[in-house]
Parts: sequence; C-alpha cells; structure tokens
Amino acid sequence: MFETRIASPFSGESGAITAVAPLGRAVLRCREADIGRVSDKLGLALPQAACRSESNGPNSALWLGPDEWLLLNADMQDGWVPGLAARLDGELCSLVDVSHRQVALSIDGERAEEILASGCALNLSLRAFPVGMCTRTMYARAEIVLWRTGPRSFYLDVWRSFARYVEALLREAESEV
Repeated sequence: MFETRIASPFSGESGAITAVAPLGRAVLRCREADIGRVSDKLGLALPQAACRSESNGPNSALWLGPDEWLLLNADMQDGWVPGLAARLDGELCSLVDVSHRQVALSIDGERAEEILASGCALNLSLRAFPVGMCTRTMYARAEIVLWRTGPRSFYLDVWRSFARYVEALLREAESEV
C-alpha cells in the first residue's frame, strides 16, 4: 500500500523555502519515435524541447534527457504508477516509480534566484532560465532537478539522502542574502 504520509526530512519552513507535499514520481524512458503515442496514452504531452516541462492538471512531465522524463503527480494516489503502466501496455518504454527516492522544496520570492545561486552554477535569471524550464544539475555537491514554476518560484527535487544537506545550505544562503 502506498503511504501518503511519508515523513519529511526537512526541518520546517522559512520565508522563501518550504517543503513540497509528497508527490508521486516516475521516471519514463522511451524512444523518440514513440513519444507521440506514449503522450496520448498518458494524457500528458511529453516535452520534446530540451529542458522544458508540460503540465496537465495535477500531472507534469519534466524533460531530463533526449529519452527521459520525470513524471510528477500532485494527487499521489495509491496505484498511480501501476495505472500509468497499464495505459502504456504494449509500448516499448521503461517506467520506474521513484516516489520515495526523492523529496522536494519550493523556493519562492524576490530572492529565490540569489538563494539558489549560492550553490548552483547556472544562470537563473528569468531571461536565461524562463518559467517552465527544468534541468538536472548540481546544488553544491548534490544532484537536483530544478524547475522554474513561476517568475519568482522554483521547484527543487533532491534525493532523500541529500535533502538535509541541501536544505541546510539553502537556509544558510537565505540568511546571508
């Protein structure tokens, strides 16, 4: 049974940094020739442009590579990934549930770019990293998925084992910026 009340590794909230409620997550891999059919079966367009995202209701798809997407489901219902797998029956693709592997933070506000810049080498200005852009990158020494969800809002996905490390560095940056 899928437990929807997973303990968060994060210590709390601050002005700019908050824990994101538990999400369903799956990594999907498929060939370029199959993207259209897979998108139709999922009911969610898989972005084909590098580092872009698509959303449809509670579901989002983040492009992580030429044949790889991180699928997110805000409803986190029991059976979400098996339901996706059933819809994809007959397609040559890989779908792996990673819901418990990762956790997420939201970084919001006027200082969000500055806070993230403390440990991320990317140019996070709105012009260089527009709303809807996403990428797998590093924050300090931890791999993250970073997604700009609004002009002053970011979603940061990190492996559970690095969560406290990343959170501590973000909170330190928030206190200094």
